[in-house]
Amino acid sequence: MSKPTIRPIEKSDNQQIAAVIRKVLVDLGVPKVGTAYADKALDQMYETYDVPNATYFVVEDNGKIIGGAGIAQLENYNGPVCELQKMYFLDEARGKGIGSEMMKTCLQEGRKYGFQKCYLETMPYMEAAQKLYKRTGFDYIDGPMGDTGHFSCPVHMLITL
Repeated sequence: MSKPTIRPIEKSDNQQIAAVIRKVLVDLGVPKVGTAYADKALDQMYETYDVPNATYFVVEDNGKIIGGAGIAQLENYNGPVCELQKMYFLDEARGKGIGSEMMKTCLQEGRKYGFQKCYLETMPYMEAAQKLYKRTGFDYIDGPMGDTGHFSCPVHMLITL
């Protein structure tokens, strides 16, 4: 693997990133209902994040999308809180520091947009991801913020930007 590149999503990436996210979710045994798997946005990621104060980044390696993550206003929440969204990587991208780089990139973007906190939701068994979130400065909180529609994700975390 060469040095992967983190860059903003392009319209031509839609099909590849949707396939990456669905593969990771299926591989991890994530429920298809109440999680990102069921999001209508999955097949239109470029369009979904082509709005003010939102960006989705992909990780590209030799022309192949191997992961991604985004930042956007937390849905159904009034206040300067963004959400780290749809952060998923294929096996070949894991354990190489790409997740840490992606976190830095997304949180920096959130700060640039003026958000004061960043929220995320995940699954209890996604322990490697939670270790990364904790290392980055996220803390566990008691319940959900906003209403993302991801009722099957019972782990909630927050960081001050």
